[in-house]
Amino acid sequence: MKKAKIYKPSKTATQSGLKKFDKWIIEYITNDPTINPLMGWESSNDTFSELKMEFSSKELAIEYAKKNKIEYELIEPQKRKIVKKSYSDNFIK
Repeated sequence: MKKAKIYKPSKTATQSGLKKFDKWIIEYITNDPTINPLMGWESSNDTFSELKMEFSSKELAIEYAKKNKIEYELIEPQKRKIVKKSYSDNFIK
């Protein structure tokens, strides 16, 4: 069976909110991307590479993968390190 990765997407540098980043995603891993000779774009004969499924929790995503006999790799999100500073800290150092 195909191998998939289960991950929680991280926010981009241009976004400040975390509203849309509470879902877990299953995405199939493609081993053989090829170059389209006509346009030069990356493409694949594997239609699973186009599939992304969203789940509301990590447990639901893992349960789906086990139920459908999908070999998966779990990628845990990194914790954000928040440093609290006051406005006056900008002028002290």
